[in-house]
Amino acid sequence: MGSRLLPLVLATAALAAGAVGFGGLALWLGLLAVPAAAAVAFVAVSDTLEGRPALLRATTSVVALVLVVVASAARENAPIGVGASPLATWGLLLALLLYGVPLVAWVLEPMRVPRRTRRPQRRLRPAEVDELLSRAA
Repeated sequence: MGSRLLPLVLATAALAAGAVGFGGLALWLGLLAVPAAAAVAFVAVSDTLEGRPALLRATTSVVALVLVVVASAARENAPIGVGASPLATWGLLLALLLYGVPLVAWVLEPMRVPRRTRRPQRRLRPAEVDELLSRAA
């Protein structure tokens, strides 16, 4: 499995490149973010299907993947010489926010202390005590 941070970093770099005015670089970074975001989404969904507690991560990763694809498509179809499409900018911005939701949920989650349940110990009968003492002697 690749890094979960890779699509976040690529989407951030694409958003920054688009804001600075490097439309071509922003396009390529956005296109590179698509397979990374797809990999993260597929892993999160498979973790959820296996029964691991990853439903929030799976949901946000899938929606962020859709937003990265929409943003990349909007940037690709933007007229040449015009700045970044608002759809591309907002798509990447919302994808970045969605990638941060599981982190915020993890930080705000109340600390759970697992309770250790002790099995009640079976009391030995007097005959068993005598047998154990005779073996020890």
